[in-house]
Amino acid sequence: MLKVLLKKQLAEVFKGYFFDAKKNKMRSKGAIVLWFILFVVLMVGVLGGMFTMMAVGLCDPLNQVGMAWLYFLIMCGIAILLGAFGSVFNTYSGLYLAKDNDLLLSLPIPVRTVMAARLINVYLLGAMYSGVVLLPALIVYWVVAGVTAARVICGVLLLLIVTTIVLLLSCVLGWAVAKISLKLKNKSFITVLISLAFIGAYYFFYFKANDLIQDIILNAAVYGEKVKGAAYGLYLFGRIGEGDWPAVAIFTGVTALLSALLWIVMSRSFLRVATSTGAVKKARYVEKQARENSPFGAMLTKEFARFTSSANYMLNCGLGVLLLPAMGILLLIKGRDLDMVFSILLAEYPDAFAVLLCAMLCLLSAMNDTAAPSVSLEGKSLWIPQSLPVSAKTVLRAKAAVQMIVTVLPALFAAICVALVIEASPAVKALVCVLPPVYAVFSALFGTVIGLKMPLLNWTNEITPIKQSGAVAVALFGGWGICFAFGGLYMLIGHRIGATPYLLIWTVLFTVAALVLLRWLDTRGVKAFAEL
Repeated sequence: MLKVLLKKQLAEVFKGYFFDAKKNKMRSKGAIVLWFILFVVLMVGVLGGMFTMMAVGLCDPLNQVGMAWLYFLIMCGIAILLGAFGSVFNTYSGLYLAKDNDLLLSLPIPVRTVMAARLINVYLLGAMYSGVVLLPALIVYWVVAGVTAARVICGVLLLLIVTTIVLLLSCVLGWAVAKISLKLKNKSFITVLISLAFIGAYYFFYFKANDLIQDIILNAAVYGEKVKGAAYGLYLFGRIGEGDWPAVAIFTGVTALLSALLWIVMSRSFLRVATSTGAVKKARYVEKQARENSPFGAMLTKEFARFTSSANYMLNCGLGVLLLPAMGILLLIKGRDLDMVFSILLAEYPDAFAVLLCAMLCLLSAMNDTAAPSVSLEGKSLWIPQSLPVSAKTVLRAKAAVQMIVTVLPALFAAICVALVIEASPAVKALVCVLPPVYAVFSALFGTVIGLKMPLLNWTNEITPIKQSGAVAVALFGGWGICFAFGGLYMLIGHRIGATPYLLIWTVLFTVAALVLLRWLDTRGVKAFAEL
């Protein structure tokens, strides 16, 4: 039974490799093989290659000064961090709050068997993430320092110890996330914030990685003495990779003890957490006056509710909401210095920096593409807005208005920041403030039209219309193409007429195009929506 349950757990993790949610059918054998080849390339080739290069940069210098333990301590720390946070959400959803908890627990299967299958699944996923870091680190060390029986055996044991630590941390963090999620009403915002935090941390360490490696190599002796003095246990942990048997014995015993403790604690608390439904407040009727809303306001509220209730929707179609203000703040800090640099580099192209920044703001605005998948997200429930006593024109305008609202104000803020830092005429500054919001309106209407022309209504997972539909691809890359054309044409021929006429021409073009698209939505778009 344990084997069957474990197979089921792994099938759930890799469901997308076997089942095509877009077409609602199983993939062919060839497609399954290609998907797994792609997975191996990404995990082994891309991630593994990245950490191999990092190991090559650290191992030889630290090994030459007799501090290979510090090398292992760094690589193990990265492996534990990546493994724990890479599998924590799988622990939360696959171990504690799985959707099939009630079904499995109602079957004549011992609770410990269910728990063991899910723990093994969590362990394997954590081992996959941490192994991408630690396996290259061990191989690089064996190549640099030489292969001995003690180093190989202790290296394998180090891998087991690290993956066990990852399992322990994943279970603790997953339990914390599960308990918190039961208290939350809107989990989508928490998911978005955590995801953005991980993305930000990843890029921060990615761009700082080279400086950190150089600093560690140059100050290895100082850091080494601090670790030995303040955290001798970490020194012993790093010694495992070098073949220190006492260190291996100590940490093997500690991890075995903690694993046994985890099993005991989970055996007593798993059933309670797995069957929790969260705090439910007793509903009490309170008479209050209902506030009347207009048809457009009601549809707009509905569209915003859909947007804010889906973490996938917000992360994939609303990233510009954060990037535009961030760009504006960055320009307030560094804008004047950049303006001086570009004034020298692009001396032959007057006001080129202002035009290029304007193109950049339009490009960031295009990353908000909530309108493109909005029609497709109706899915099999499309008949509901079609049957409501609300005109199709109102429905389509509400879908476009969501993107306008979440984009125009951030774009205007960023544009004002640009105007404050650039050295340009008042006319150029005024047009820089006007053009990005106008483009945002055009982009919203363009995305709505494309979504209506290329609907994808037969889906089983909302991520399909959000990330895999042709409408989103056309809206996103088409918007980027327009932005590149806007900036590139100025550098080619636009600078000859000057920035003010050039920006004015594009502002008029976007305004006219937006009016044409709005007219199409109100006429032909209404008919197309009714025929879906």
